[in-house]
Amino acid sequence: MQKMTSAYANKMLKSLEEDKAFWVNKESTSSTYVAAVGEEPVIPDYDYRTVAETIREIDEKIAVIKHALNLSNATAKVPVGDKVMSVDTILIKMAQLNRRKATLDDMRKQLPKVREEQHSYISRNSVPEYRYINYDLELVKEEYEKVTLAIMEMQMALDKYNQIEQFDVDI
Repeated sequence: MQKMTSAYANKMLKSLEEDKAFWVNKESTSSTYVAAVGEEPVIPDYDYRTVAETIREIDEKIAVIKHALNLSNATAKVPVGDKVMSVDTILIKMAQLNRRKATLDDMRKQLPKVREEQHSYISRNSVPEYRYINYDLELVKEEYEKVTLAIMEMQMALDKYNQIEQFDVDI
């Protein structure tokens, strides 16, 4: 049993994925070879059992770490402002708020009145059309700031949790 933080677990997962990529590449490049008839073949150093077992061991470690990380994310309680939430709830809420922030960002950049472009030759003689916003621009700007602050507050709480709180990993 080993104790680790989320930050350490994620770094370890990245390292394991890089190791796995090395072995998968080795298998891909060394499991076959080409030789001309009558030519002494250059046979790459490759042992299927060794490579397959190494990949299996890496996959097992990845699965154990991800499971422990998921359990921690589902059960650990993190204070965020005046609320307490699980890590997975924070991650879900942050994704939702980031999508909302993008919408609000587009809305806050709109001008109150914009002339619509005419794309057909017939429209040269028509009356110009305008697109108007149908919302309070100041209210949207305020909401954008609130959402931005909420995301920052959640991110700071997560960063603190990821660096300090430890959980058990059975590796």
